[in-house]
Amino acid sequence: KLGQARGVVLCAAARAGLDVGEYTPSVVKKAVVGTGAAEKVQVHAMVSRLLPGVKIAGPDAAEALAVAICHAHHLATARHRA
Repeated sequence: KLGQARGVVLCAAARAGLDVGEYTPSVVKKAVVGTGAAEKVQVHAMVSRLLPGVKIAGPDAAEALAVAICHAHHLATARHRA
């Protein structure tokens, strides 16, 4: 079912003309913690440090924010290189 949901999301984004970034868990962990082998607790702690004052509603929210931080880093790097 996860694959089907992913397909629907990718299709909807493509139909809307949106670019989609995809990152492996190790890339997200490396962008946020500094190592691709970081534990979930470490990711949560770093997200809390990087976003002070943000109330993180559990591990799933921490992971979603970590992906957003990773994407922001990659966008900034891509713009810098262009």
